[in-house]
Amino acid sequence: MAHRIITTLVVTGTRVFGRAFAEAYKQASASSKYAAEMKKGNVTGASTYASNGLTLDEACKILNVKPPQAAAGREAQLETVMERFKKLFDINDPEKGGSFYLQSKILRARERIEMELRGRSARRRWIRS
Repeated sequence: MAHRIITTLVVTGTRVFGRAFAEAYKQASASSKYAAEMKKGNVTGASTYASNGLTLDEACKILNVKPPQAAAGREAQLETVMERFKKLFDINDPEKGGSFYLQSKILRARERIEMELRGRSARRRWIRS
């Protein structure tokens, strides 16, 4: 009987330690990538990692919008993104039985798309200069 308890404790402890180690490794890897991008002076790349590594494609899927086009109307795209954001953010309000986690994902998706649109407009201004 005692050997079963000890075996269960060892197996459970190993699982907990393994999960904690894997999560710590993921965080250290993300931190290393962030630091490398900041060292290069790539603020756009660094802020990608700062927003939980959310890619533009993932952000577009979350808000159910098309990826921003290079030559298309920036204002029209931004309005569409804001409309979808407001609707989904309100639907997932925790006070109405929604999920705070989903709300935060929706917020990060909007920020990522806005960052992409701002980056493209800044690059166009820099190229014109």
